[in-house]
Amino acid sequence: MTGGAGFIGSHLCAALLDEGHRVICLDDLSTGTEENIASLRENPRFTFRQHDVVQPLADLRADLIFHLASPASVRDYLSMPIATIKVNTVGTMNMLELARRHGARFLYTSTSEIYGDPLVHPQPETYWGNVNPIGPRACYDESKRVGEATTFEFVRSYGVDARVVRIFNTYGPHSRPDDGRIVPNFVIQALKREPITIYGDGSQTRSFCYVSDMVTGLMAAMSRGPAGEVFNLGNPDEYTVLDFAHEIARQLGSDAGVVYHPLPVDDPVQRRPDITKARQWLGWEPMMPLADGVERTARWFRQLLGLPVTA
Repeated sequence: MTGGAGFIGSHLCAALLDEGHRVICLDDLSTGTEENIASLRENPRFTFRQHDVVQPLADLRADLIFHLASPASVRDYLSMPIATIKVNTVGTMNMLELARRHGARFLYTSTSEIYGDPLVHPQPETYWGNVNPIGPRACYDESKRVGEATTFEFVRSYGVDARVVRIFNTYGPHSRPDDGRIVPNFVIQALKREPITIYGDGSQTRSFCYVSDMVTGLMAAMSRGPAGEVFNLGNPDEYTVLDFAHEIARQLGSDAGVVYHPLPVDDPVQRRPDITKARQWLGWEPMMPLADGVERTARWFRQLLGLPVTA
């Protein structure tokens, strides 16, 4: 598991341990934290190694390889653009070579960002995207696209048992309060009774998948997804950013209102996954209601920030 100390990776490590697997968690801790995996350390089937996957691994064997390593929030990859490019290109190549040597099944986690500011809505896996290849977000968008191309070339050229998952907006416990993503931002501002920050006019749309649903989808893609296939994973329920901000404020009891800032460069206007393929091929779709997921996420941030447990 690369990126196993990160937000989604730490939950995936725990789920795999619950199924009886032995898990080797690799993370360079550039965006992941040891606190995310602290509860797993006592499990004898769990091993943590601090390692940058851009560096080859000669002494590791695995039957399943989940490649999640990469900065994923806009704030992180804009501050680490070269590292982001390397982990999604060189790092992906290294992990695919490991899968090739040992005959391991491989899953590459790509992103909805490969669709860019989409001209097709909702976005199916067959859509090639509308990405600015030289913009500030290209370090992430384009390196993820290269990672996908590399994965599929290992399938075609070497017969590696590999598949790709495109992750849409995901939220829940273990996300960092300072990573700049929409749910942590909105939840923390609402908990602190601060105005919620809206970029642009708030009419842009997003879809939000709770982390437990995402983990279930990743495990289904690894176990049931055929080699050489790509799957969207996300929640198809779509909200405008402004409506979502008002819902967070209402649910968490904040009346501080919203404040508007300019829209960032190349920020997508619409984002919603077409998950027809995941439903039909993997038997997967998200189950967590948004209100329940937000409450669980808010409980996590209350504890993390030392705020009262009840709002």
